[in-house]
Amino acid sequence: MDSKIFEPGYYTDQDLQNVGFKSLGKNVAISKNCTILGIPNISIGNNVRIDSYCSIFATGSGYLTLGSYIHIGGYSALSAGSGIVMEDFSGLSQGVKIYSRTDDYSGKCLTNPTVPQQYTGVDEGKVSLGKHVIVGAGSVILPGTTIGEGASVGAMSLVTKDLDDWNVYFGSPAKKLKRRSKELLLLEEQLIANRENT
Repeated sequence: MDSKIFEPGYYTDQDLQNVGFKSLGKNVAISKNCTILGIPNISIGNNVRIDSYCSIFATGSGYLTLGSYIHIGGYSALSAGSGIVMEDFSGLSQGVKIYSRTDDYSGKCLTNPTVPQQYTGVDEGKVSLGKHVIVGAGSVILPGTTIGEGASVGAMSLVTKDLDDWNVYFGSPAKKLKRRSKELLLLEEQLIANRENT
């Protein structure tokens, strides 16, 4: 029996060229068992990998912009109805949820997408992840938040407000623990230099 029978594999940028993405870079790999809606509203840079069972929704006026050197771990969900931007070298571990829209939980409005809009109180706002942001497994990011360059968010955290550059955060809601090292910027320089010389 073929040992790869359970491996769905990845679509490559060659497979994806004529799918209709707003823009598509090189060396893109998207697992064949992802759900992606709103393809014309999605821009993808170079060296991007999206793993199994991810769900991406960028329908209507929504949009998703992925920079280069991006990884989205399996079982993540990006609800980009009001926009999500991930800058270069940012990444999501497994099971991260990003919401650019969410229902009002106060009890003052009706909830869920089957209810006409005039009866709901949807909270919405673009979510931005700066360059070199890393978000740990199972974390949730709520609408209208910006995670600053180089910030890291520990597993199972809840991001409810903007996070400053180059800090480590953890908790529900996420709180600052300490400064994050910038040594990785030297590695970025080396990587870019090596790419340019090949």
